[in-house]
Amino acid sequence: MPRKDEAIVLTPGSLYKIKSLESRDKPMETTGIFKGYAAVAHDTALVIELDKNHGDDKGKMRLLLSHMILSIDVVKAEKEETKKESDSTAVYFG
Repeated sequence: MPRKDEAIVLTPGSLYKIKSLESRDKPMETTGIFKGYAAVAHDTALVIELDKNHGDDKGKMRLLLSHMILSIDVVKAEKEETKKESDSTAVYFG
């Protein structure tokens, strides 16, 4: 359990189960490995590599727009890497 002053972050390589908006009647459930973030127009999306629960779609990448996410369950968390990324791969929003 994180301390009160620690931020919870999604870490690449972690396994998550995410519920997001699909239709009025039921949410879409996505289970897989978090790969990172992607910019989609003016939004940010989570990039998830689908796992075996998705049948023939296993291994495909799904982008979930952040404003469509209802809940995120942490199934298996990886440790956050503390290495500094180079500025050339940074994404800026303004």
